[in-house]
Amino acid sequence: MNDKAPGWKKGQSGNPRGRPKGSRNKATLLAIAAMEGELTDVVKVVIDAAKGGDMAAARLVVDKLIPTTRERPLSIALPDVTSVDDCATAQAKVLAAVAAGEILPGEGETLAGLIEHQRRSLETSDLAARMTALEEQLKERGRA
Repeated sequence: MNDKAPGWKKGQSGNPRGRPKGSRNKATLLAIAAMEGELTDVVKVVIDAAKGGDMAAARLVVDKLIPTTRERPLSIALPDVTSVDDCATAQAKVLAAVAAGEILPGEGETLAGLIEHQRRSLETSDLAARMTALEEQLKERGRA
């Protein structure tokens, strides 16, 4: 006896596309509807409590009412980083941009990390090329 619905395959969801983005469950919709008329008053009370020094209310305001900052595109002129020396120049430019307030310290740290990854990559490529050259020299000496 097969207790599965006809046409369904093992491991296949009944709703392959899943729940639509942004959709809310019924309990959330009911809670919103119940609070809809009073939501403005509730928010005002929480904000007033935060202004009065209530740290829990302040945390709630910051965490829930103020949108989190998102990354932003940066406009900073960096040199092409195709050598280890270029990395040092690029790092100096990033540091100067942070010092001048052109970019935020966190943004500067992220850029510096990317430049450092590039430096390591360049050094690894250079070492691999040097090792290959040394191996070729050793092969040539072995033949002579």
